[in-house]
Amino acid sequence: MENFKDLGVGRDFVKGLDDMKIFVPTDIQSQVIPLLLKTNTDLVGQAQTGTGKTAAYGLPLLHKINPKKNAVQALILCPTRELGQQVAKQLFKYTKYSDKIFTEAVYGGAPIDRQMAALRRPTHIIVATPGRLIDLVNKKAIDLSAVKTIVLDEADEMLSMGFKKELDQILSFCSSAQNRWLFSATIPNGIKQIIDKHMSPNAQKIEVSGRNVVNKKIEHQYILVEENDKLFALIQFLKSEGDNRGMVFCKTKVAAQTLAKQLIAKNIPADAIQGDMLQKERDKVMRAFKNKNLQVLIATDIAARGIDIEGLSFVVHYQLPDKEEYYTHRSGRTARAGKEGVSLCFVTPKEKKQIGFFQKALGIGFKQIRQVK
Repeated sequence: MENFKDLGVGRDFVKGLDDMKIFVPTDIQSQVIPLLLKTNTDLVGQAQTGTGKTAAYGLPLLHKINPKKNAVQALILCPTRELGQQVAKQLFKYTKYSDKIFTEAVYGGAPIDRQMAALRRPTHIIVATPGRLIDLVNKKAIDLSAVKTIVLDEADEMLSMGFKKELDQILSFCSSAQNRWLFSATIPNGIKQIIDKHMSPNAQKIEVSGRNVVNKKIEHQYILVEENDKLFALIQFLKSEGDNRGMVFCKTKVAAQTLAKQLIAKNIPADAIQGDMLQKERDKVMRAFKNKNLQVLIATDIAARGIDIEGLSFVVHYQLPDKEEYYTHRSGRTARAGKEGVSLCFVTPKEKKQIGFFQKALGIGFKQIRQVK
């Protein structure tokens, strides 16, 4: 069985991984790490959420940092503050036994002055959301002239959040970078344009599990249910899950808020996040969910971007998504880091043909289950 040492990862970083109980590389890690360690290159990696992308690019990135040089040498762009904070935390854990490599996470919705003060300390790697990075560059709080490696993590998410202009701008700032690594679950047209404009025509391309980018450890299920019976069916399902935790997806903010109130009224520890929330309200809900004070987090597709919480057993599509990539992103919240999980769709008789569409488009099989009585 392959391990990280076999892939070429340095001994000190392997010790950090051992502490995190990470011993066996995932598919994307096995393919990407040796390639990025060996040479400076542009890379397009297509892999869904939860396949271990952070270590796939993070470990080679750390090998390329000179800890003795006090300059920003690498830049990682993420769609949301949650993902940015998580990536920075992972890098910190990988470097537990190595020379000190300093990472700073910067993102919108937090005081910019505090972030500017933090950046005056030695910083080797910046993890940033695109809008806040441009604000800091404009304020001359960040010097990107020594950046050798730039990573776009969950590039399709950044694009669908409207960051195309910012990504173009940032990639232009870092035009002398030796490594541009882009990771995305899907490659829509906007991503193709970024690849054509900013990346080498010889960029390496690695696609995990072919066209089907849905995690194999997820069991896809659906329940046929009338609209009026959905709430009862969801409550029965949540009760059958005992202490297991998961996410429930709705298409609109109003539906997410209404469902949260309905579940709370039935004594189910739940709360919702949606796009209009203030950052501090969102942080409060996310903290309660991460601390396991909530069993269920209800979210819209937009609000859920960049959320990465370990140990979620299930995802429920209370309302079916409009696009297959939303199904991929939603489902990818469960079965992370090699664990198994369930992705359950609530389907009205009129919507049944949509299950057939997802099966075909994503190359997955759905199992019909009966309602829990």
